Amino acid sequence: MDRKGWVMRAVEALRHATFKEIQRYLDEEGEPFSKKELEETLKALVAEGLLEEKEGTYRPARKKGSKEAFDRLFGN
Repeated sequence: MDRKGWVMRAVEALRHATFKEIQRYLDEEGEPFSKKELEETLKALVAEGLLEEKEGTYRPARKKGSKEAFDRLFGN
């Protein structure tokens, strides 16, 4: 599994997690990340829309509603 996969797994398992909680989870799973690696990976996942970050807490991004998918498919 790549870095993004490990971080997503951690956040999905924890549901709402701070940087330190994610780092601790990864350490316990035997996948230690440097601080820089984890920061870069979290930023990338937020930019890709896979994670949401609010006040230092990360969580999986909310699924988009069916209305948005319908509008994208058939226009407004």
